[in-house]
Amino acid sequence: MDAWRRPPQTTEVEEEVVLIKLDIINEVVSRTGITKTKAEMAVETVFESMKRALGHGERIELRGFGIFNVRPRKTGIGRNPRTGAEVAIPPGKAVRFKPGKELQSL
Repeated sequence: MDAWRRPPQTTEVEEEVVLIKLDIINEVVSRTGITKTKAEMAVETVFESMKRALGHGERIELRGFGIFNVRPRKTGIGRNPRTGAEVAIPPGKAVRFKPGKELQSL
């Protein structure tokens, strides 16, 4: 396990390590030596830029990591699990991620 990751929260079924935004900020601080405040601003800026681009329907391609894009989601019919009644699911948009070759080979 990498030193910058928090200890995993374990369950009886399986162990899972969760990486949160604070972990990314701490990694930026440890690798670059900049202050935590500046690292937090940098990480927030990257995420906000990605959100804004995806909100405008733009594609984000990060070489060696993967591609984020927005795809239309079809209209559908679902069921209410309690009553069994049919529920119309409106069309919408969903963010999709396709991992790059380097990420897939992990």
